[in-house]
Amino acid sequence: MRIFIFACVFLVLSSFTAAFDPLDPNGNITIKWDIMQWTADGYVATVTMNNFQMYRHIQNPGWTLGWTWAKKEVIWSMVGAQTTEQGDCSKFKANQPHCCKKTPTVVDLLPGVPYNQQFSNCCKGGVVAAWGQDPSASVSAFQVSVGLAGTTSKTVKVPKNFTLLGPGPGYTCGPAKIVPPTTFLTPDKRRKTQALMTWNATCTYSQFLASKHPSCCVSFSSFYNETITACPNCACGCENKNKCVKSDSKLLSVVGVNTPKKDNSPLLQCTRHMCPIRVHWHVKQNYKDYWRAKVAITNFNYRMNYTQWTLVVQHPNLNNVTQVFSFDYKPLVPYGSINDTGMFYGMKFFNDLLMEAGPKGNVQSEVLLQKDQNTFTFKQGWAFPRKVYFNGDECRLPPPESYPFLPNSAHESRVGLLMLLVSLVMVLLV
Repeated sequence: MRIFIFACVFLVLSSFTAAFDPLDPNGNITIKWDIMQWTADGYVATVTMNNFQMYRHIQNPGWTLGWTWAKKEVIWSMVGAQTTEQGDCSKFKANQPHCCKKTPTVVDLLPGVPYNQQFSNCCKGGVVAAWGQDPSASVSAFQVSVGLAGTTSKTVKVPKNFTLLGPGPGYTCGPAKIVPPTTFLTPDKRRKTQALMTWNATCTYSQFLASKHPSCCVSFSSFYNETITACPNCACGCENKNKCVKSDSKLLSVVGVNTPKKDNSPLLQCTRHMCPIRVHWHVKQNYKDYWRAKVAITNFNYRMNYTQWTLVVQHPNLNNVTQVFSFDYKPLVPYGSINDTGMFYGMKFFNDLLMEAGPKGNVQSEVLLQKDQNTFTFKQGWAFPRKVYFNGDECRLPPPESYPFLPNSAHESRVGLLMLLVSLVMVLLV
């Protein structure tokens, strides 16, 4: 019995730890449901999805939101989104509801829909930016008219079992909780109104739930050593090894080969690491008071363009970043006093789009950092990152013993000096 209880506690703690990101401890996606108006058999609500994650966005093909109705509710209509299935609405003789399913699945509308189908912060194909990258684009919303639901705050039941795909698995949503009604300011900001009823559901991300393998890897090089530390073999798993294509394959000239599949299955370039993304960190130059590193991101997936990509690096010298070339940069300070983590992302309309694998499938920049003479060293791999994340997923680093090492010139100098002294003594003795 004790073993069983211990196992249960361990599983609970493991699941909690898996969804906790130490570099973004407060990151989550909050789904807010505001009832704005009562109707004859239900209500009209505004559903808002806020991405409070600093560096993890929802990319194309966008989010998918689902839940389970607590009673026998139906969706009469939606603005700014739609359900993927209508379900069985045969019992309704006159007006047909938009959806009669017990477990509706909702997706965002695509850009360019007619104005009468649009709602504020809708119609972006489900793409939602990270809060740390673009707060104004980190929200998505739609309006839903619900029937057979009750017409007061006492008779309305909160939906259950919220699910979120963003766009794939990885998110776990907690139960919806009734919270104080949301307040709104009128356009002239002289009057406050409030929702009739509000509830929130919070969803957190776990890389372990998203995939059993990493989705990126890291390689290293330096000016002081000719060794290039490559990504570990099969760093992202080798399940796609028999489906990969070589960079000179004739298959790549076939029309439509770059078109994404419905299941988002990748078409990877054949590499030893078999990762869609490789991040390369090169220690480029050493100055008296500064040092310079070059960062390059390469895409090996022929079916994926990465829009609004983010790269997060943890390194102790990021507290003294002097200049970043070609990328935008923002320090991430989740713990206040510790400033060792930063987010790199593309400049808008310049390199915020990482193209599919091929000649244009890479972006790069350089970072100039000021030395702290108390901590700076090139020894023991100090100049290389401790952690690297691409689009919110942690990348696989090489083992520390394979890092490019600093030649032990100091030791050689001491040996040379000793030999010179011995020679001088021998000469004097003779």
